[in-house]
Amino acid sequence: MKTLTIISPVYNEEEVINDFYTELTGVLAGLSPRYQSKILFVVDRSTDASFEILKSIAEQDKAVQILLMSSRFGHQMSLLAGIDHSDSDVLIMLDSDLQHPPSLIPKMLMKYEQGYDIVYTIRQDSKDISIFKRLTSKLFYKIINKLSDVPINESAADFRLISNRVAKTFKHKIRERNQFLRGLFSWVGFRSTSIYFQVRKRKAGRSKYSLNRMVQFGLEGVVSFSKKPLKAAIITGFIFALFGLIYALISVVQYFIYASLPSGWTTLVFLVSIFSGVQLIFLGIIGEYIGAIFDEVKGRPHYIIEDKVNFHRDE
Repeated sequence: MKTLTIISPVYNEEEVINDFYTELTGVLAGLSPRYQSKILFVVDRSTDASFEILKSIAEQDKAVQILLMSSRFGHQMSLLAGIDHSDSDVLIMLDSDLQHPPSLIPKMLMKYEQGYDIVYTIRQDSKDISIFKRLTSKLFYKIINKLSDVPINESAADFRLISNRVAKTFKHKIRERNQFLRGLFSWVGFRSTSIYFQVRKRKAGRSKYSLNRMVQFGLEGVVSFSKKPLKAAIITGFIFALFGLIYALISVVQYFIYASLPSGWTTLVFLVSIFSGVQLIFLGIIGEYIGAIFDEVKGRPHYIIEDKVNFHRDE
C-alpha cells in the first residue's frame, strides 16, 4: 500500500473548510484499498476561526495534520511547508476553497500509476470569472512566456500531483527564497502530464489574490525565470544614448551655422521627460533583481511554524 498526503493551504476559509474536509475524505475513502491517506492543512495565519475549526476536526480524525504559520507567508510558502513536512510516496496539492475538485484525485493517481512523476492540472474557467481577471491572467502568461526559457501553460493551476522523488528535489536542492512554483515544476523536468478540470464557482468567501498580490506574484515569476528585462535595459540604454549623441552633434552644427537659435524649451522638456522615464523604469527593473538577491543573501527561513497538530515529536 502506497502512502498519499493531500497538502491544502488555508487562509480565512472558515465558511467552507468543513465542506471541503467532508468532500475530500469521501474521495479518499474510495482509495483506501490502495493508498494510506492523510490530509495536511497549512494554515497561513488566518484572521478568522479556520485554525480552531481544523483543530476540532483533527481531534476526531488523526489522519488530519495541521501546520500553523507564525505569520502570513503566502500561498507558495504554504505549499513549500507542506512539501517539507511530507514523506509520502505521492503528494497532491489543492486549495481548500473547493474550486479545485477533489473528485479529480483518482484520475491524477491513475496517471501517477502509469509512471508520471508530475501531474499538473489546466483549469477551464467558469463563466463567473471576471473578464478583467481572465485578460490579466492571459497577459501575465504571455509576458512571462516571452521572457522565460521555461514554458508555462497560461491556465496551469497550483492543483498538482508530485512523486516523492520530485518532493525530495524541492526539499534538498531547490531552496531559493522567492519561489514561483508553477515555473519551478516545469523547470525540474521529470515525466509529466496534464489533466483539464472545470473551475467551480466559489461556494463561500472571496478570492485571496488581490490585484496587488497578483502583480507581486507576476513580478516574482518574471524575476525568477528571466534575465531578459536586464538585457532589454542595456539595449534600450544604447539606443537612447545613440539618439542623444546624434541630437548633440546636430545641435553643435546648428550652433555654428545659425547666429541665433530658438530657446528649444519644448524639445528640452520632451527629451528630459523621455530619458528620465526610461531610466526610472529600468532602475525599477534592476531594483527587483537586487531585491531578490538581497532576500537570498539575508538567508531568512522560508516560513516559521508556530504550531503543529497530529505530528510526532521528531517530525
